[in-house]
Amino acid sequence: MNLHDPTIVSLRNVGKTFANGVRALDGLDLEVRAGEFVSLLGPSGCGKSTALRIIADLSAASSGTVEWPGREAAGAGRIGFVFQEPTLMPWADVAANVRLPLQLAYADEAQARAVVTRALDRVGLAEFAAAYPRELSGGMRMRASIARALVTEPELLLMDEPFAALDEITRFKLNNDLLGIWQQLRSTVIFVTHSVFESVYLSQRILVTTPRPGRLFAEVKIDVPYPRDERFRTSVDYAGYCRTVSEALEHAMGAVA
Repeated sequence: MNLHDPTIVSLRNVGKTFANGVRALDGLDLEVRAGEFVSLLGPSGCGKSTALRIIADLSAASSGTVEWPGREAAGAGRIGFVFQEPTLMPWADVAANVRLPLQLAYADEAQARAVVTRALDRVGLAEFAAAYPRELSGGMRMRASIARALVTEPELLLMDEPFAALDEITRFKLNNDLLGIWQQLRSTVIFVTHSVFESVYLSQRILVTTPRPGRLFAEVKIDVPYPRDERFRTSVDYAGYCRTVSEALEHAMGAVA
């Protein structure tokens, strides 16, 4: 990613107030360029997930605008969404779960099989295509969910705290795998997390948000090349960035709404 890359999506002064009166977002501004890996970091309940849903056109903003330069709306580009829970169909095997977006798009069956196989191979689940969700570990279920999001080869991948419920070892492994997939596909990722450590490891930019109502408080650039590995996790640079981001988050928590 560089400053010459085209903007893929922008949020301008976006606000969201729910029917019960809760203000989730207020004046949120952000811009994401093609090919970026950007994390939204903030406390639970600060509107991060709401922002993703607005970008995906799963929820409407109460105010402000979502801009898609060069296209009319989100539907004009390909978007993949990975939710906090895998949300797999328990009665269907892994291949059928991953195939679902293609079925909804009425894709050719033979072509869909090849695409599903490729997506499962990318997440390391090729040998588990015939397994059912109940037969998989938590990490494997999340891999299947990621494969389902990748099966349409999305231009923009939205990820809503996908690894939050996993143990640390599994989480580290999936972080590494995700970076490999991102570099391979050259897609754009907006990743929601409340983990400072995860955001520093994964991201090119971290957008720190305030408590509810969420708005952008600070931006931290992680100027470390990819690929990243365990040497980065144990480096002085990593510790320094974690300290910087932690301080930004602490200041954001003290911001007056």
